[in-house]
Amino acid sequence: MIPVRGFEGKTVAVFGLARTGLAAARALQAGGAQVALWDERPAAREAAAAEGFELVDLNSADWWSFAALVLSPGVPLTHPTPHWTVERAKAAGVEIIGDIELFARAVNAAPEHKRPKVVAITGTNGKSTTTALIGHICAHAGRDTRIGGNIGYGVLGLDDMHGGAVYVLEVSSYQLDLTHSLKPDVSILLNITPDHLDRHGGMDGYVAAKRRVLLNQGKGDVAVIGVDDAYCQRICTEITAANRRTIVPISSSKAIGRGVYVLQGLLYDATGERAVEIADLLRARSLPGRHNWQNAAAAYAAARGLGLSAEEAAEGLMTFPGLAHRMETVGQVGRVRFVNDSKATNADAARQAMSSYPKFYWIAGGQAKAGGIESLTDLFPRIEKAYLIGEAAPVFADVLDGKAPVAECGTLERAVERAYADAAASGQDAVVLLSPACASFDQFADFEARGEAFRAAVQGLEAPVQKGARA
Repeated sequence: MIPVRGFEGKTVAVFGLARTGLAAARALQAGGAQVALWDERPAAREAAAAEGFELVDLNSADWWSFAALVLSPGVPLTHPTPHWTVERAKAAGVEIIGDIELFARAVNAAPEHKRPKVVAITGTNGKSTTTALIGHICAHAGRDTRIGGNIGYGVLGLDDMHGGAVYVLEVSSYQLDLTHSLKPDVSILLNITPDHLDRHGGMDGYVAAKRRVLLNQGKGDVAVIGVDDAYCQRICTEITAANRRTIVPISSSKAIGRGVYVLQGLLYDATGERAVEIADLLRARSLPGRHNWQNAAAAYAAARGLGLSAEEAAEGLMTFPGLAHRMETVGQVGRVRFVNDSKATNADAARQAMSSYPKFYWIAGGQAKAGGIESLTDLFPRIEKAYLIGEAAPVFADVLDGKAPVAECGTLERAVERAYADAAASGQDAVVLLSPACASFDQFADFEARGEAFRAAVQGLEAPVQKGARA
């Protein structure tokens, strides 16, 4: 745990008692603060009470007595409308922050010899894979590495800091909206495509939230920025003109004059006088496809920014085992391979997996995002058949009508059964791909629960399952 100081003897309200909220409460308490916890879900309140925390109904609390409100990143801050806790906090002049901000303050307050290195990764797609990949590279090179934030553990639940530690943090746009003091040694902005627009009031708000990862960097810090989309390209140009930090552009599709890029699977370091070939990513089994090449370029640039050698970074890339729920092979039955890409919660993320297979049996659906799957039309010819689940099933069926065979299955378990039956009947090597292009909340707690349900359904098929390695 990382104790958070600065609130000694004061009371801090914590709303939202899932992973990040409880970690924040423990860290604040360890730093000498009193905490007033609340959640609208009875089960979450019971779990907090079982740990001995004081529950305070924030509906009727004296907000003037609070020094701060620590808000769960899943709770609306500004859009579509501010949550009632936000309104109460603003009325009482109480600052509203998140767990990443508490971590940033703890780092900034630490004496120099105890201050760790911090890598912060954001972007619409690829955050989790890049975070896990950087963590793997650093740990493989012998660094004391902690991975958390929007992936795995809440950041304040990680081991306490020291000068030799490296914190590799995935940070979402929701978390960044609640963060003001984060100053990463290495920041990474992978890409920006429309997503979560309802929570940010439109594209401008979403871009502004993502850009916050670069906000406080200065001399000696490194900013790694993807330049394969117009939004990030513009941000890269703007902060290059400001000339306050080392900037490393990355691309997965073109040679760039200075930076790190991938061409036809070969990773090049062009940060020096000439471009140097670093690794053949076509041999990296857990990093297939152009989207993973961008992740690899970002991870390599971050590793170099932390002081690792090119050889250490390349070795880490080639030994990466892959990330659960992201193009993860969870089993094979006969000639049918099952790939879990549950983390693809929007069309752009699903495109990455769908582009990696010439033909596949597609399981999709859930709680649709803005734009649905219309942007994937060019990939529909690759679909042998689509098996649709959840709220989006009838809408997706209309979009696919006449472009690919469709079965509305309702549940994930039913979709797995039908996809397997059709794939096995083809007599060919086949891929059943769960890449939903949707949020999971209509049927599952999160994308991880959806991915585990897919794994369980595959293991429940009648034929023996031979578990595969992650793809």
